[in-house]
Amino acid sequence: MGKATGFLEYERVNPKKRPPEERIKDWQELRLPQDLEAVKTQGARCMNCGVPFCNGGVLLNGMAAGCPVHNLIPEWNELVYKGQWEAAYKRLIRTNPFPEFTGRVCPAPCEGSCTEGYIMDSVTINNLEYEIIEKAFAEGWVVPRKTKVTWRKIAIVGSGPAGLSAAYYLNIVGHDVTVYERNDRAGGLLMYGIPNMKLEKRIVERRIELMKASGIQFVLNTEVGKDILAQTLLDQYDAVVLCAGATKSRGLDVEGKELKGVHFAIDFLKANTKSLLDSELEDGNYISAKGKKVIILGGGDTGTDCVATSIRHGCESVHQFEIMPEPPERRIAESNPWPEWPLKLKVDYGQEEAISLYGKDPRNYLISTKKIMGNENGEVKEVHTVEITWVKNSSGRMVPQEVPGSEKVWLADLVLLAMGFLGPEDTIPNELMLERDSRSNVQAEYEVFETNVEKVFTAGDMRRGQSLVVWAIQEGKLVAREVDKFLMGKSVLK
Repeated sequence: MGKATGFLEYERVNPKKRPPEERIKDWQELRLPQDLEAVKTQGARCMNCGVPFCNGGVLLNGMAAGCPVHNLIPEWNELVYKGQWEAAYKRLIRTNPFPEFTGRVCPAPCEGSCTEGYIMDSVTINNLEYEIIEKAFAEGWVVPRKTKVTWRKIAIVGSGPAGLSAAYYLNIVGHDVTVYERNDRAGGLLMYGIPNMKLEKRIVERRIELMKASGIQFVLNTEVGKDILAQTLLDQYDAVVLCAGATKSRGLDVEGKELKGVHFAIDFLKANTKSLLDSELEDGNYISAKGKKVIILGGGDTGTDCVATSIRHGCESVHQFEIMPEPPERRIAESNPWPEWPLKLKVDYGQEEAISLYGKDPRNYLISTKKIMGNENGEVKEVHTVEITWVKNSSGRMVPQEVPGSEKVWLADLVLLAMGFLGPEDTIPNELMLERDSRSNVQAEYEVFETNVEKVFTAGDMRRGQSLVVWAIQEGKLVAREVDKFLMGKSVLK
């Protein structure tokens, strides 16, 4: 715990962000550093709650409750309060190899399950994590980790959070680890799926360089299954870990989906980040929203990232369509009790910027797209929608029902599909004849992670489907333990 009476004496103080009118002019990070004395005070708010639900990491009603990597949150909160920053850092990395990522992009299910949050504002756990790791880097406490060598060779396919986590842990127990990545830069969705203003790429590159200095090898611009067969890796390595993600985007089965100007959100975001890194957008190798009327189908984090990116391009207008109803402003205790993840309205950074620029929230709820219309050149010009309500069908399932007379036509030059992902791409699973589950993910039991093919393991979104970065990190840690057991008969990894 922090200070015994801290939760009664101090209010929650969130870290400040740069003003929207300033930050939309660049691609730099949003958050401003918090005064370390103020951070210590926030650590003092952690109470002696007896059972720290914040580090539980369980699924309740299909949503994360508590920290999936089981961070020792009360311990490092107390250490921050006492000013013992290096000890806090050591506690933090006992469970989380990459706090600089989760401290920036994790939605913080830990805070949703904070006992203090049951009756008042939860502890600023996410920001405490961010401040601990950034102070650790500033003080030089984060160094490469080299250990004895076992001479066992492991190939990891994919350098997203699951692949990096697996590589990190397999390396520290002495294995020879090579990570294969089809893009020109390592990091997977951390590099090309999350915009720079949310996670600056220098932060990803900083970690990659540390991993290289620790002895991990990265093979870039190499797509397993195409540039090199997956079977070749099986022949050359003692184990193969598949962490290629769930990158098959969910499409829209309506008239006009093939028109020019209709793009998957991930293609829009990836091209923007690559062009930004390559040339500060000077090469023009990206999908520009400048001067365009943008419509984004999907109301999640990816949709928010598309809003913010479109605004920085200089779009004329931006709207988000969400088929679900608008969440309540506060948790509804009867249907969404603590410590479940609180299902309440969140105004994220992209919406903040749209409100600042256009005077209103870009999100439109309970809307279904009926068709997309184009001009004589095959370019998008309109999106036709209808309002819906959710009703129970004869089987008791909630289904959408159109509201008569609610049809509407929206002018559009750019339509971005941000409706999630269907599962992993088929190339590697088909080549190796891997078993799939009912959602097309590669079949492997949680905490075992071994597929039906000998010495082939899988973890992260490729196994569980689209999920949080923090779940991918946890699965990378656990699959490393199972691979270590497979190769050595036992493992010191937990």
